[in-house]
Amino acid sequence: MRAFAVARFLAADAVRSQRFLIPLFLHGAILAVLFGGDPGPPPAPWAASALALYPIAAWLALTVANTEDPVQRTVTVAAAGGQVPVAAGTLLVALAGDLLLAVLSVAWPVVATGYPHPPAVLVEGLLGHLACATTGTAVGLLCARPVIGKIGWSLLAAVFVVVVTGVQPWLPPVGTSVAALEAGAGYPPLALGAVLGLALAGVAAGISAAVARRS
Repeated sequence: MRAFAVARFLAADAVRSQRFLIPLFLHGAILAVLFGGDPGPPPAPWAASALALYPIAAWLALTVANTEDPVQRTVTVAAAGGQVPVAAGTLLVALAGDLLLAVLSVAWPVVATGYPHPPAVLVEGLLGHLACATTGTAVGLLCARPVIGKIGWSLLAAVFVVVVTGVQPWLPPVGTSVAALEAGAGYPPLALGAVLGLALAGVAAGISAAVARRS
């Protein structure tokens, strides 16, 4: 319950800071370009939007984790009763953002294009986007405070990891999920990618809490 209370507090703080607007608007602009013409029948066009969501989700997680300065975070930790609820609350806010962006990415071509989107294909698209988004959240949490204290180094580290891992089609969960969308491979690889991405995000939150406790 404390994690949900922290999540509500952090979400309100992020909304007040308006820092989340830049990655949100950027992803909207990417979707407008990708699906503004004739992208082709689903699920293949979602491969590009899912891959684009990987760095956007990492950016969003960095934004959420770094919304508070170290002094404010100390107060939040004391009020929440420890580092674990704060790390869990940060994860919940980032995952909520992932879900919002994933739904937006899947729904955009449904509205903007004339291709049929049966429910089974929509689920494939959602799973593929969630696999990439949750992995981006893992990267963002591992590159944010308290793991990396300086925002400049955080951004450089996140960009490096995203660039290196995002272009490898054999590397799960991002590469394999994007390849599965391109090939129309169906549920199994996409569901596996989504579960693995969520697990990585959870591990990243745990590492963040452990580092914070030792610092």
